[in-house]
Amino acid sequence: MSSFNHGKYRPAPAIKMAHRQWPDRTLDQTPIWASVDLRDGNQALLEPMNVAQKRRLWALLVKLGFKEIEVGFPAASQPDYDFVRWLIEEGQIPDDVTIQVLVQAREELVVRTFEALRGAKRAIVHVYNSTSTVQRERVFNLDRDGITAIAVRGAELLKREAVRYPDTAWTFQYSPESFSQTEMEYAVEVVDAVTAVWQPTPEKPCIINLPATVESATPNRFADQVEWFCRHVARRDSIIVSLHTHNDRGTAVAAAELGLLAGADRIEGTLLGNGERTGNMDIVTLAMNLYSQGVDPKLDLSNPDEIIQTYSQCTGLPVHPRHPWVGELVYTAFSGSHQDAIRKSLARQQADEPWQVAYLPIDPADLGRDYQAVIRVNSQSGKGGVAFILERDYGLTLPRWMQMELAQLVQRESELCGGEVQSATIHQIFVRNFIATAGSPRLDGYRLQRRGGSDSVEAEINEGAIATTIRGAGEGAISAFIDAWQQHSGQRVVVVDYSEHAIGSGTDAEAAAYVQLNIDGRRISGAALDHDTVNASLLAVMAALNRGAVQGVNGRRGKT
Repeated sequence: MSSFNHGKYRPAPAIKMAHRQWPDRTLDQTPIWASVDLRDGNQALLEPMNVAQKRRLWALLVKLGFKEIEVGFPAASQPDYDFVRWLIEEGQIPDDVTIQVLVQAREELVVRTFEALRGAKRAIVHVYNSTSTVQRERVFNLDRDGITAIAVRGAELLKREAVRYPDTAWTFQYSPESFSQTEMEYAVEVVDAVTAVWQPTPEKPCIINLPATVESATPNRFADQVEWFCRHVARRDSIIVSLHTHNDRGTAVAAAELGLLAGADRIEGTLLGNGERTGNMDIVTLAMNLYSQGVDPKLDLSNPDEIIQTYSQCTGLPVHPRHPWVGELVYTAFSGSHQDAIRKSLARQQADEPWQVAYLPIDPADLGRDYQAVIRVNSQSGKGGVAFILERDYGLTLPRWMQMELAQLVQRESELCGGEVQSATIHQIFVRNFIATAGSPRLDGYRLQRRGGSDSVEAEINEGAIATTIRGAGEGAISAFIDAWQQHSGQRVVVVDYSEHAIGSGTDAEAAAYVQLNIDGRRISGAALDHDTVNASLLAVMAALNRGAVQGVNGRRGKT
């Protein structure tokens, strides 16, 4: 990598600012959202959206609750012009929604832009020109005065053309493009020159949009720029300060959040971050960040699958499965320790208390996600995930010692198949290894009698097609059955642990029984399901004895 030379780059300059306020502030209210999907996002596509796709995405943006939507660059292309006319002429703009269009500070473009908007009830006309040093010197070959003259001329053109259409409520917006790479005193100077033309008031403000057209510094530097600008710009009480961050450094959302702390009022961005190069600021992510802190984002993001489907079909772009908040795998845990923590937290979470679940910053149900995908099992999973799935899908609440044993069997299966183990497979592994539905020895029937404080049992055992009656006594059915088996087999059998629970309710409820036996010094587990609790308990003991017999044979053959 001989060409990889970091020495040709320089760090972004810091702003000297005393007593900055943004680090001590908290985001406790929602900004004004402005979607630029239909313009900025559309321009970034390999194949721009066709009319049908634009209409579909427009309908989604309105449904989600956006009140300001940039719909195109009508002076730059006929499709954009036609789309704007369709919105107006066909009455597609709700009364509470304002459309926005972009235009360069050139007379013929401004004139055509206002023609495209004729008949609109309200509209934002967004004019811009580049102001950074590199743009001034290397693109336009102009000094500061020359760049300011372009901005002022654009402002004058908007003011002039608006007078020709008095039935529309106009809002003017100006962007010193590449604001984040512009000297701050000059950014304020050019904006002041523009607002001097427009003369906004608190009752009729203008929008000043501050773009990080190319993200070139850490988010804290951008926040310093925004706060410095807000402190020094004229007519601040008559200006809506808007931000338009890009994601070149991967921190567009962070820059927007810190910019809001620094005094901004409005955010421009796109759904899921579509945009030039690495993309625009992701409105879904920022809105959900606010939501996770108890702030109403004032956008309906409760159906992310619809958002993703529409976005992908209109833009042709996929959504990463790890995309913040709405990715397919965001609320899925494969790690064993994570699964165990989630399962325990969910079991303790109360409906009337603040959300407190390990590894789940919000309730997946808020985004239309159910718990079917919260825990999935692969070779990295542990007992918690296996236990969660069996309880969720089959109503089986395994004791910890059986969870650990089953998890090892499931992990082995995952390693053999090389991937995720589905719920049905986990259940099959459980039944195959812990429930005796066949094999030897087998319990064919029993009679239980209770006299005084003792129980006696007479059971029919089938061992290799040989039927045997065994008899024993003890305190309780399990104790009596173990006594009978020990007399018959000569094995030393001790009950280490036992648990049971009902599956379902009412007359159709089944009993699940789990037992761990010590058979001649080896711990063996068994389980059973039956509508009769006593029968389930004895079948569970028999399942453990059956497993012990099989493992004993395997042991003699040198297997594990």
